[in-house]
Amino acid sequence: MRFEIVTIFPGFFAGIFENGILRRALAEGLVEVGVHDLREFTHDRHRTVDDRPFGGGEGMVLKPEPLAEALGSLGIAPKAERSKKEWLAEDDAAAGTRVILLSAQGRPFTQAMARELAALERVVLICGRYEGVDERVNQLYCDMELSIGDYVLSGGELAAAVVVDAATRLLPGALGNEASSEFESFGAADAEIATDVEGVPRSQHGAGGLLDYPHFTRPAEFGGLRAPEVLMNGDHREIRRWRREQQLRKTLANRPDLLAAAALSKEDRKLLEAIQREAD
Repeated sequence: MRFEIVTIFPGFFAGIFENGILRRALAEGLVEVGVHDLREFTHDRHRTVDDRPFGGGEGMVLKPEPLAEALGSLGIAPKAERSKKEWLAEDDAAAGTRVILLSAQGRPFTQAMARELAALERVVLICGRYEGVDERVNQLYCDMELSIGDYVLSGGELAAAVVVDAATRLLPGALGNEASSEFESFGAADAEIATDVEGVPRSQHGAGGLLDYPHFTRPAEFGGLRAPEVLMNGDHREIRRWRREQQLRKTLANRPDLLAAAALSKEDRKLLEAIQREAD
């Protein structure tokens, strides 16, 4: 897959993609990233990309003309001029191009959305700046307006890096262990996972929309605290049950809003009720 990032600060990304999983994915050709300087699509000596907002108010707004020209250079026409066949793979509606405006006013970015993006051939990310982007760019060109959280950043560059990282690590071959992207916070439910080794009970539950369980490693004792004995006794079923309980506890404590949509079994619900009674 390929990401195209449109920004007025292309230098921001100089070191972002040179470390860890992203570096390896780029080196192995699993993903490509193009960074495009919006100022290259201006035609005045000051390379002007912004102007004052109509109606008054603070700040500046990114102008529509340079953005339209930048998108045009990437072969992206206004939505009204796109044909379905050109925009989506002929036999697969999941494998096409999406144009995304990164904005505090956008839909929340989630792990499920990262999976959707990882299935595409190309994702174009427009980095907002100042007070934002002329809304006509959003209306004419963008398929989605996306926010990475309920806070305001100075621009969309950090958000673009987050989106690229979250989607890239889900590509086949990007992680050292393919199961890592299944057994983690917001991951798939048990019914969607088929990584059991024959004859060996799996020691993890799929998150199914819950947060991950706590992790421990050597030494067994540190700072006066000992790692849970259940994790060191080799009983996969007991470890699995303990980890599920911890997922429920962590989610209830930190993100109770996730519980309503989580994939919970009857046993999960009994555990959760016991945890809630204990808290009361």
